[in-house]
Amino acid sequence: MMAAVTRMESTLLGIILTSFVVLSFLANGNAAGITSTFLRSEYPAVDMPLDHKVFAVPKGYNAPQQVHITQGDYDGKAVIISWVTPDEPGDSKVQYGTSEKKYEFSAKGVVTNYTFYHYKSGYIHHCLVGGLEYDTKYYYKIGNGSSSRKFWFTTPPKVDPNSHYTFGIIGDLGQTFNSLSTLEHYMNSAGQAVLFVGDLSYADRYEYNDIGLRWDTWARFVEQSTAYQTWMWSAGNHDIDYRPIMGEVTPFKNYLHRYATPYLASNSSNPLWYAIRRASAHIIVLSSYSPFGNCTFLHFQICEQTLSILCQYILHQLLILSPVKYTPQYMWLAEELEKVDREKTPWLIVLMHIPMYNSNDAHFMEGESMRAVFESWFVQYKVDVVFAGHVHAYERSYRISNIQYNVTSGICYPIPDKSAPVYVNVGDGGNNEGLAARYRDPQPDYSAFREASYGHSTLELINRTHALYHWNRNDEGKKTAADAFVFHNQYWRA
Repeated sequence: MMAAVTRMESTLLGIILTSFVVLSFLANGNAAGITSTFLRSEYPAVDMPLDHKVFAVPKGYNAPQQVHITQGDYDGKAVIISWVTPDEPGDSKVQYGTSEKKYEFSAKGVVTNYTFYHYKSGYIHHCLVGGLEYDTKYYYKIGNGSSSRKFWFTTPPKVDPNSHYTFGIIGDLGQTFNSLSTLEHYMNSAGQAVLFVGDLSYADRYEYNDIGLRWDTWARFVEQSTAYQTWMWSAGNHDIDYRPIMGEVTPFKNYLHRYATPYLASNSSNPLWYAIRRASAHIIVLSSYSPFGNCTFLHFQICEQTLSILCQYILHQLLILSPVKYTPQYMWLAEELEKVDREKTPWLIVLMHIPMYNSNDAHFMEGESMRAVFESWFVQYKVDVVFAGHVHAYERSYRISNIQYNVTSGICYPIPDKSAPVYVNVGDGGNNEGLAARYRDPQPDYSAFREASYGHSTLELINRTHALYHWNRNDEGKKTAADAFVFHNQYWRA
């Protein structure tokens, strides 16, 4: 009891101290935004070599690899455990229990594989493990005989308005030395689960069979965290893998085979958008790159060299500019927002890949179609925060909205709005495209803080009314807290 009191006192002290230096004025209006003058000395934006230790294949014949877990149901009492066996299907069984020495239970999963160009994947296993107890550490084993491997995870506390919980937020990670720095810094934080805002492996930066190979290496790289903590996945443009020159025209083929989501638990018709409840948060995952209407891909003759440069861009524009309203994702979101119970889950968090607000030259206003349709809902339902990636830099907005905009009113600029969410862009994980270092000048009124550095964020939900947010810069290999503020819950604030 004394330990719990001490911890709470420490947390409250941290909030009080932080409040003096962060945006306590968010509740009352906007102040001048900050463009950081920090100039970081970064690692080269190149992928780690294939012989790096983080890519090592586990020892033993057909040993499970690329292990990752995600939430498996709506309320956090199930997980989906996924892994790959390289040589043969083997056993899709997961043995698990609350003792490291005794696995009392087992669950049977499914196995699949696929081809991408001439690349043949290993055997991909997905196993739903349900009926778990809240706030409990489970040990699990996968694989057979001497090649079996053991891991553990901890379930979240029960869905409750005052459940204390800390999320990590990571986006656009890739597999460079900067990516490794980000992952290591996150793993040394107090994060209990990751909200991932898209662009996983950046394997699409490669060609032909190397695409599949780099999906494998990325999954082995992140296994040091994903096998022990729940990561909630969302997809980005670098996960589309649309390569007509290779005969691959099914979007998200690699991603969807490898990364399961609990979409059926929230009555979604597509694994690219879904919702979960975890501790005191209701989390909604949206897909920035799903065909929003009857969008079809254009098929035309174009030279191979030009297509290799433009195909991703063309697909990108087709999807962004296509209609949003009255599509499956639109209809699902309308129903899901009605189901949010702020008495049980006071924190309402939205994940997407393209930011709705961004003052970087990179990808400026690309999220405008989704903003025009969904922003009014975010204000109506008092969403607390929207996390996005895509832009390879960090930026945080004030509470603003542009829902009054139309082509005839003359009102065309975002304005302060106490009911609006904070928009946070964390596309700064460390990928091989490098940083987006050119911000628009002058800094727009809606932008509160921006910096072109790699890093990750944490969001600590203290209780139903307050949360503590940090953005942590990767400063030459060191974790540095560069931006922090106290969230006042949109629903429960005075």
